[in-house]
Amino acid sequence: MLVVCVLLFSQCKKDDDNNPTDSNPVVLKESIIAEGLNFPWEIVWGPDNFIWITERGGKISRLNPETGVVTLLHTVTETATNGEGGLLGMVLHPNFATTPQVFVAYNYNSGGYKEKVVRYTYNGTALINPVTIIENIPAASIHNGCRLVITPDLKLFITTGDANNTTLPQNVSSLSGKVLRLNLDGGIPVDNPVAGNPYWSIGHRNAQGLVFANNILYSSEHGPSSDDEINIIEKGRNYGWPDVRGFCNETAEQSFCTTNNVKEPLKVWTPTTAACGLDYYNNDLIPQWKNSLLMVALKDARLYQMKMSNSFNTIVETNEFFVNDYGRMRDICISPTGKVYICTSNGGNNDKIIEISKE
Repeated sequence: MLVVCVLLFSQCKKDDDNNPTDSNPVVLKESIIAEGLNFPWEIVWGPDNFIWITERGGKISRLNPETGVVTLLHTVTETATNGEGGLLGMVLHPNFATTPQVFVAYNYNSGGYKEKVVRYTYNGTALINPVTIIENIPAASIHNGCRLVITPDLKLFITTGDANNTTLPQNVSSLSGKVLRLNLDGGIPVDNPVAGNPYWSIGHRNAQGLVFANNILYSSEHGPSSDDEINIIEKGRNYGWPDVRGFCNETAEQSFCTTNNVKEPLKVWTPTTAACGLDYYNNDLIPQWKNSLLMVALKDARLYQMKMSNSFNTIVETNEFFVNDYGRMRDICISPTGKVYICTSNGGNNDKIIEISKE
């Protein structure tokens, strides 16, 4: 473990010397707590102190992190896997004790390959009473999004990919290439950018990370061969795709950005890292990670720790952990005690969930 820590500090990138990494980092401890999963896509720390899991084939389960026991709750039989598609994002109602609702996103076949978000009720042993929140989102074998977040004001945010069609993200009439914002019953909030339209932001390629922290909505997004991005999602803003890749740093991009209210990313990766699940760490258990976005990556098979500025709107330092130790990493979640959990995405019923704590 100590070797990992030493390597990481040699690889860190400091963007602001006024906010350096904690000078007394704890030594990290890694433990595999579950195995035998097949393409887990979402892991969520539940208020029951279990980890809730979706697998792309349609399974929704709960994992006891103390015993490693995985209990199947429900199989979404309508799920249609096609390339990268299947059962994807999940979020639990913030008031789960009194409103035990579970929202999931998945692809299905109905006059073509599509995507929907469905709300279930958890009765203590199973998921029942499915209610469709939104459907008929264009889908494809690639670029389907789809992360879900519920903010404290009880609004549901949904990332959608461009469904392998670059004409859709700039089209405000399309549900693709957007961050959508809905009420929890599927209604469209009256304060959305356009009345009667579920979009919150446009111009996205394939955002597969989403977290709300510091009163800010952060996302991670897959670029093409360049410019994976970390973004701050703001009402009505345009994030450029396909006309802008990463920053507005080319002549044609600068013109488009000025005309179309484009919001530039906080950070980009070129070549791409296959940016995926995203969470925010602010716990004392691992002090060197406090006030950091944590993101896992598929292609580069590592965890990125991105230290934030005191204003939470700038990344001042980046460190890399667990480089190629576990293969492709899809998602990440954090327990209230500060332990971090990562799920892999290697397939073949060989996927794992790893617990990161301190020695």
